[in-house]
Amino acid sequence: MIIIKDVSKQYGSFSVLNNINLEFINGVYGLLAPNGAGKTTLIKMLATLISPSKGEILYCGENILDMDEGYRTLLGYLPQQFGYYKNYSPKQYLLYLAALKGIGKKEAVNIITELLDKVALSDVMNKKMKKFSGGMIQRVGIAQALLNDPKILILDEPTAGLDPKERARFRHLLSELARDRLVIISTHIVSDIESIANEVIMIKNQQILYKDSVEKICASLEGQVYEASIRYEQLDEFRTRYVVLSEKQERGNMRVRFIHKEKPETEWQPVTPHLEDVFLYEYRDEIEVEV
Repeated sequence: MIIIKDVSKQYGSFSVLNNINLEFINGVYGLLAPNGAGKTTLIKMLATLISPSKGEILYCGENILDMDEGYRTLLGYLPQQFGYYKNYSPKQYLLYLAALKGIGKKEAVNIITELLDKVALSDVMNKKMKKFSGGMIQRVGIAQALLNDPKILILDEPTAGLDPKERARFRHLLSELARDRLVIISTHIVSDIESIANEVIMIKNQQILYKDSVEKICASLEGQVYEASIRYEQLDEFRTRYVVLSEKQERGNMRVRFIHKEKPETEWQPVTPHLEDVFLYEYRDEIEVEV
């Protein structure tokens, strides 16, 4: 179990996170917020790359900074940008990292073969990574995070550069991994975690906004999400009156999904809130929505 207790992080007078309290057990946790909200700062503190300005992070009751290498041996970490050697193959690169982690070569070869199969890179394991796409490099990064069979797996924007098929494979892999370990995924992509996270954590204004199941977070907008068909000439006025979540063309008009907290018009259709609706609503002043 990891406990984050009264943790704050400041850089001079600038506050990034303020009085964060969280508990994690085995399972998948999605850390969801727009870029710049403090996700990466929290992830880096969990990975011991930076220290809290105030408070402490405990693993099974012991401060992770005091545990030092004992904690890092339990940890698998994928940062947003990870270093690799372009002229190495995935197998060479992972063998190098395995040696740094003290894993014997014979054992490492078996582990690496299995991991590269899991991330669908078996057929290119001996090819130089300088020819790889961004998505392929990201899959190598996921493999390196799993190299020491970690009890705690921390992934910062892990699906950057992955196509929809690769994302689906990644979600399936995480679901398998989370059976006997703690997995924390930092992302601003709702679909990455909506179907697999046991709990979702949302950060706003340097504090925890939600830490709950997807169902309970979505229930916060129950009875407030509607869809309606709007004529083009009405659209600008509609946007000024309501929080619009999405728009799409539909038989010459616009199909609009939006928030309304008072009595609805009879022609509006109530719809079930999704996690993306909550995300877009809560961060409506912090992100630009593509429609």
